[in-house]
Amino acid sequence: MSKFRKKPIVIEAWQFTKENFTRSKEPNWLKEAIINKKIAIWSQWGGDLIEGEVSTLEGTMIVSENDWIIKGVNGEFYPCKPDIFEKTYDVIEE
Repeated sequence: MSKFRKKPIVIEAWQFTKENFTRSKEPNWLKEAIINKKIAIWSQWGGDLIEGEVSTLEGTMIVSENDWIIKGVNGEFYPCKPDIFEKTYDVIEE
């Protein structure tokens, strides 16, 4: 069997946390995705728990607190668990 290495690409991502759950901390691409109904975010139980849905190429996926929402190379969106994100991506700028 052949082995492959993922091509080095730059993506945009936003971590889905209570602290980031304000319009002032959301990047423009995420605001646009919410307006265009590609991503839905809500809070439950008095704001103690936040959840959302992301329209992906594979269908609608749930995004939970501390997950990352990634904007892919073709403008698609998908959620990623924090442990997988950490193993897959390095920060190149804040």
